[in-house]
Amino acid sequence: MIKVFLVEDEIIMREGIKNNIDWEKEGFLFVGEASDGELAYPLIQQTDPDILITDIKMPFMNGLELSRLVKQEFPDIKIIILSGYDEFEYAQEGISIGITDYLVKPVSGAKLLETVKKVGKMVLDEQEQKKYRLTFEREQEENAQLARQKFFGRLVLNRMPVSAMLKEGRSVGLDLAANRYNIVLFQIFALEEGDGEYSERQNDAARAISQSLRETPEVLMIDLGMEGWAFILKENGETPLEEVQEQAARNIKKAMEPYADMEYFGGVGKPVERLSELKECYEEACRAFAYRYLGKRNQIVCSEQLQNTIQTAEMELGSLDAKKLDRRMIERFLKTGLKGEVEYFVDEYFMSLGEQNLRSLLFLQYVTMDLYFASLAMLEELGYDSGILVERCGDFQTMTGVFTAIETNKAYIKNVMETAIELREAVARRKYHSLLEDAKGYIEQNFQNEDISLNSVAASVNLSPNHFSTIFSQEMGKTFIEYLTSVRMEKARELLRTTSMKSTEIAYAVGYKDPHYFSYLFKKTQECTPREFRHQN
Repeated sequence: MIKVFLVEDEIIMREGIKNNIDWEKEGFLFVGEASDGELAYPLIQQTDPDILITDIKMPFMNGLELSRLVKQEFPDIKIIILSGYDEFEYAQEGISIGITDYLVKPVSGAKLLETVKKVGKMVLDEQEQKKYRLTFEREQEENAQLARQKFFGRLVLNRMPVSAMLKEGRSVGLDLAANRYNIVLFQIFALEEGDGEYSERQNDAARAISQSLRETPEVLMIDLGMEGWAFILKENGETPLEEVQEQAARNIKKAMEPYADMEYFGGVGKPVERLSELKECYEEACRAFAYRYLGKRNQIVCSEQLQNTIQTAEMELGSLDAKKLDRRMIERFLKTGLKGEVEYFVDEYFMSLGEQNLRSLLFLQYVTMDLYFASLAMLEELGYDSGILVERCGDFQTMTGVFTAIETNKAYIKNVMETAIELREAVARRKYHSLLEDAKGYIEQNFQNEDISLNSVAASVNLSPNHFSTIFSQEMGKTFIEYLTSVRMEKARELLRTTSMKSTEIAYAVGYKDPHYFSYLFKKTQECTPREFRHQN
């Protein structure tokens, strides 16, 4: 209901307005009253009305002062001024403040109700427009997010001329011009990691991180969906790159403080001076990011710092540190890591064990068996036969070449783990296929509901919105909004062909309460207006 607040110092008139109109019956909610602006202002802050009815001439704070305050803090509130004949100049000043309407006292209940209804319609229309604007912005943001993801993939593969990088970057909202660059790969984890289930806490933490870094213009954020974020750090002359990196790390740490049930990890590449060198920077960031499976979380690790730490550990190790053989690290990577990260993970894992230790054939065999059987255990949990790795990768027990050199051994292990992750992803795709079928079914049943959204569909299949958006785009080849629009347009075409319903009625029937927006989308997607489509042969 539309909320109404009344400010009038004459108690008889105030009581008359309050009691002589059946507000609820007329579609309004009378939320409060006051005898002057000073008393009214804190009550308005508490009740947040849609319409304010106020007299001009009142003690302590008059209606114009109140209107000015309200418009500054609540610009959407509609204000109806009540004024006497001799207060017309005040009413004119009120118009300059931004009041919606004014009535000359004495005013009848019927006239006041007529005006309030007229203003109420304005409120509803603006609320509708705001809703559609937000929907449109969500659509644009989802499309922009996907565009930035694709662009980042091409950027770090160095498949474009620099001029094209700059131009396409601007087209997706990323200003890449800078003196120096670095890349940070970043991810948030729940302490009890599930299988991608919906987590509003993770979403809240993600929003907090995003908000904290928006205050740093030298940090460009690319949402990678399930894989977290990529942050491109820029040095533009005034602020050194190292300071940008330190400030970003402080912002992240502060943003994560309220989320003790979450962990985070960031991997930082090596600074570069050219856009064309971002590929090398990205590879170093990936190497550091892979350490999230081997080291402690709640830190942001630089690739150079990590390399120095590992080299120092090798020189001081003396004897093997059993903690570095913790199978949980391997299991965590196998369950959540990506195929493209295997090379970095294996390299970092072997480095952490120490070159001297790996020269022992017995120890190398032990490490190989541990990684192999961890991979096999995961696959058996997923329902695969115990012989799947021998079939795909060969039996290391009979392959004499596996242990001839560390690099040969690493190549075999990488093949085993890449194969295990490929097979894991095949199971996930089957699972996701089922989830997407459920999501498509939900959309088919609810597309006519104007409130259907990415969040509601994701919740229906128990996935986080980011996770669902990424899977949906990858598997369907289009964004959620594009798919929803295509379903609605298909139904609209059917109704245009098989019924005599008006375009306005069809808009409502397929989930659009604004017929103009429906017509705009129809023409954009079908390359003709609804009327033209109906009269096609």
